[in-house]
Amino acid sequence: MTQKLLVLGGGFGGLYAARELRKRFGAEAEIQLISEENYFVFQPLLPEVAAGAIMDMHAVTSLRELLKGVRLRKATIHSVDFERQVVTVFQGVQRRPTEIAYDHLVVAMGSRIDLSRVPGLEEHALKMKTLEDARRLRAHIIERLEHADVTFLPEVKREALTFVVVGAGFSGIETIGEMKELIDRSLKYYPNIDPSEVRVIAVEFAPRALNELPESLAAYAVKQLEKRGVEILLNTGVASATGRRLVTSGGEVIPTRTIVATIGNAPSPVVLDMNLELAHGRVAVERTMQAKGRKNVWSLGDCAMIPMKDDATERGDFATPTAQFAVREAVQLAANIQRAVAGKPLKPFKYKSRGALASLGARRGVAEIFGVKLSGYPAWLLWRMYYLSFMPGFDTKLRVFLNWLLDSMRPRSVVALKAPQETAAHYVHYAAGDPVFEKGNRSDGFYTVVEGRFEVCLRDDDTGETTTYEVGPGGHFGERMLMGESTRFGTVRALTDGKVLVLGRDEFTKLTGTFGALGVYFEEYLKSTYALNWKAPQSDNKVA
Repeated sequence: MTQKLLVLGGGFGGLYAARELRKRFGAEAEIQLISEENYFVFQPLLPEVAAGAIMDMHAVTSLRELLKGVRLRKATIHSVDFERQVVTVFQGVQRRPTEIAYDHLVVAMGSRIDLSRVPGLEEHALKMKTLEDARRLRAHIIERLEHADVTFLPEVKREALTFVVVGAGFSGIETIGEMKELIDRSLKYYPNIDPSEVRVIAVEFAPRALNELPESLAAYAVKQLEKRGVEILLNTGVASATGRRLVTSGGEVIPTRTIVATIGNAPSPVVLDMNLELAHGRVAVERTMQAKGRKNVWSLGDCAMIPMKDDATERGDFATPTAQFAVREAVQLAANIQRAVAGKPLKPFKYKSRGALASLGARRGVAEIFGVKLSGYPAWLLWRMYYLSFMPGFDTKLRVFLNWLLDSMRPRSVVALKAPQETAAHYVHYAAGDPVFEKGNRSDGFYTVVEGRFEVCLRDDDTGETTTYEVGPGGHFGERMLMGESTRFGTVRALTDGKVLVLGRDEFTKLTGTFGALGVYFEEYLKSTYALNWKAPQSDNKVA
């Protein structure tokens, strides 16, 4: 019987798990990988993408190219039913729900960034998690330099030329090092900016930077960055942030229009909804990487808490959430699934880190490899050689190498191309007979009719009763999102040619929660139309 092996997530853990499963099972298993994107992001290179050292497209590789023999499904994961052994995803233009059966499930969905604990940080901080984040940061930095070069207002110039990175771990240090190099190498194009006017700051809550490295190397890293003009504020947290300032836990106000957050890792909402046992927000697994209480569910990478010894309790007793560990975890996980299918005993995951490396920008780095400490240019060169060898796919290796070679000989470009972004509120046109959405589709927008007429059909699953009505200009549909529903309750189609204004889920929810009259309207509408009791969130803002 052909085994159905399903992998959720296309990061390091998911990619390498799928590849190892393919190697071990070959044609004897149907292997699928579900990812929201059809490419793999080599995350260690994101700071270099943000700094313009390499092109953004050269930090990614097609998953289809890397996963020969594995079926890739570009879709959004909605839920998992462990009893029926199916995963429901939303796919296609209409975001229709599709069920995918599995015999063994691998959860490798990584982590997301949650900055909600600090007032203003979620709204005003740039992140460094995705390719779009890196592209956005580069465009933002260049835009600040452009603004500072032409403004006549001293306070605006000071804010534009102050760059703050929150977090001084690997990601924070590498990001701030590359940011500083981009700024330094770009200033020759901006005659009205003096280097002394630029302020680059790292804010770290811990007593030292780079906790993952020996203290001597962390001290070296700080010293090198300080020589280049970077300020490192240790034992310092963030109290609040706005679009024009950051307030530290010590009360210092830093005027800035650039805040980059490299902190706040949190589990994916889908993982939280899986009803799996969690440990510190990650999937609790046995040493074999089986999810606790689930024999055919496995997890690895950032979203899994993998013990490295029996009765693990301390932080050092668990696998580090890094690419180095994820790749090795994938090998052992695939071997254990093969053993489980064959009815053989499983083996615990064992791996000892070979070391750690960090780039500081400006051809400087720090490294500890097999207990040997390196710093400066040799460590930076080793960092590049290591990650070049680590990149999946020969084409990716070649492109990145050529990028690095050109970057060493040519000046950095200050061209900042901004990717077009779909606005939260946008118009959509429909022809008569076109479906708008169907019952069960993913719920992701609120619709207000501008022109034409639309038919709304609601069916009660409990009673089988169907209600149909028309909506014309000024009317609306899709409002049940306010109840937190993630799938459509009814079906809507255009009766005539028409036009609607679509408002995204987050924006619609925020608007009803802050605009009192609108919130009251929907409270009454949901009660009278659906017999649902919904209360608009209370806002501190009062309507004058």
